Order: sequence, then structure tokens, then C-alpha cells
Amino acid sequence: MDILISNDDGYMAPGILCLAQELAKIARRVTTVAPDRNRSAASSSLTLENPIRVAKVSENIFAVYGTPTDAVHLGLTGLLDHEPDIVVSGINTCANLGDDVIYSGTVAAAIEGRFLGLPAIAVSLAGSECKHYQTAAVITRKIIEQLMTHPLPVNTILNVNVPDLPLDEIKGMRTTRLGNRHKAEPAVKDKDPRGKDIYWIGPPGAEQDAGEGTDFYAVSQGYVSITPVDVDLTQHDAIATIQAWIDKSYKD
Repeated sequence: MDILISNDDGYMAPGILCLAQELAKIARRVTTVAPDRNRSAASSSLTLENPIRVAKVSENIFAVYGTPTDAVHLGLTGLLDHEPDIVVSGINTCANLGDDVIYSGTVAAAIEGRFLGLPAIAVSLAGSECKHYQTAAVITRKIIEQLMTHPLPVNTILNVNVPDLPLDEIKGMRTTRLGNRHKAEPAVKDKDPRGKDIYWIGPPGAEQDAGEGTDFYAVSQGYVSITPVDVDLTQHDAIATIQAWIDKSYKD
């Protein structure tokens, strides 16, 4: 098995280094193609107006001067001389729960892998200090071993959040749905050294839908949260309803 790993924390982040070492136990080859620096909250942005530079750090590590999506896109469309079997994004420092998946560069890198035809997983370490990357790496390896015989449905990625605990303190794994947060806190207004207004994006809102069955709840109880995320954003159930009022509006 050939594995492509990426992230949004940069190619030298502790999470991706730990992940590469652990996945080497089951892979023929592990190749890192990741941003040159922290690009958190980049979502699925692609660099289109400027060229993207890539530095070959070692035989199997490439630093991309761009976004996480740039990194995976380049890795699968011409940078590498082989096609990987799976894309794994992470291990992210801090959780990607609920609404976070919309902004997350970690999740976006996995989605790009899925868009380009490969199974993909996003993995995050959920905690305030984030020390137990090895726990998340081992959990990821176990998930991939299962996927070898139980492949993901088309258009699906797995968003995995691992509590920041020693492996023997993890209570188990739970399949979950995405929870959601309250409205984000207000932007923080400040002044630059020249007295002009500047703004900082405010903190995310507190947990709102975080009850049993959600990713928030599973992690809070010491379980690994595994959320299948459908990358087809179409709300299929709404198509007939919307078509009906479109037809009526033309008749009227």
C-alpha cells in the first residue's frame, strides 16, 4: 500500500511526523506532501493566481508553498511518479468537530483526495495541550487496516477525532454525526501601530448541538469519534420541493 499524507500544520508538525512513522508499519511507501508552514483554517482554497513552488526535503517529503488542498492536488496530479492508494490528512493539532469541518484545512485535504478518486481520512487530536500524537497515529493505522477489507462508500471521507489521552485510556470508538456550535464570538477590533483599525476573527462559538450521538459528545466521554462525511453537498431531498415552486413561479 502507498499512502499520501498531508495536513494543514506544515510538513514538520509533530502530528504528521508521528503519523508517517506509524503508517510506515503497514505501507510499502509513505509520502508526505504538505504545506511548508501552518495553514490552518485554509478550507478548500486552491492557489490559482500564482505559481506554486515545491521543495523536495527528502526522498519522500515535499514542502508545498501553498494550501493543504494545493498540496494534495499537486501530489495526485503530477508531482509524484506514482499514484497512492489512500490519502490521510493529519494528525491535526486540536479537534475538528462539528462546524469546524467547513473551515478545516485538515478536512479539506482529505476531501481533495476524495474528489481526485482516492479514499481519504482526516485525523485530529482533540485536546488543549495535544501531547498524545502516538495514540492518534495508532488509531489511524487500525482504521486503515479495516478499510483494506471494508472500503469507504463513494463520496465519503472519515473525519476522525481522537481524545488527547494515552492509548490505554481510550474507551473505544464511536461512529458519530457532526454536532454544531453557537454563533461565533464577535470579531476583536484593535489598532495597528499607525492607528488604523484592524480586526481579529473572534473565537468559535460554544457547543450547541453536542448531545449523545455527536462527535462532540463522543470525544468528551473519552471515545474516538469517527464521522462519515459526504462530500456531495447536494440536498437531494429538497430537489423536488424547489422544482415544484420553480414550476409554479413560471406558470404564475
